[in-house]
Amino acid sequence: MTQPAVVILLGPPGAGKGTQARMLEDDFGLIQLSTGDLLRAAVAAGTTAGKKAKEVMDAGLLVSDDIVLAVLKDRMAQDDVQNGIILDGFPRTDGQASALDGLLAAVGQRVTAAISLEVDDHAMVGRVAGRYTCAGCGEGYHDEFKTPARAGTCDKCGGTAFKRRADDNAETVRERLKAYHAQTAPLIAYYDGKGVLQRINAMGAIADIRAELGAIVGRVSA
Repeated sequence: MTQPAVVILLGPPGAGKGTQARMLEDDFGLIQLSTGDLLRAAVAAGTTAGKKAKEVMDAGLLVSDDIVLAVLKDRMAQDDVQNGIILDGFPRTDGQASALDGLLAAVGQRVTAAISLEVDDHAMVGRVAGRYTCAGCGEGYHDEFKTPARAGTCDKCGGTAFKRRADDNAETVRERLKAYHAQTAPLIAYYDGKGVLQRINAMGAIADIRAELGAIVGRVSA
């Protein structure tokens, strides 16, 4: 029996991880798992891990890797992830990557592909500063690269309200890029050593990147 795909998207802010993850959901039936969304859902559901996370979050502290992994384990046990998952925002460090390997091994799975979306830092500042999302469904747009087919109306849900992240400005983006290179970029070497790293030039057209990602995911899901 083919194991569900476990795909990790690596890349700095603005690389297009969220946009491409939603496309992979549509193309392959994978489920995008964002650690932030998972934690909020676990807290709302009152699961054991969610209660622990709530205590930590209410105290204004960072949720530990153990709690994140417990929440992820619970989510991966649900029926809708049978085709596989896309991890967004986790792991961020070598330690988290190693812990994830252990969690997956315990259920007979492994990371099938870690895909690095490679971009130019300077270009990322402009790319991030111009992005916004539909307030209703979360579909992503950009002032220059991806505007709605009909101005002011979301292509996906027809909503007319949009929002921008307060931290999507040039100065903040530069700091986030520094943090990415210092903390998360070493994961590229980690997964390269595991033989599952794939690299994609993410400076091209969204459709071209989608096609490249689709070819990779199609191979590892076969």
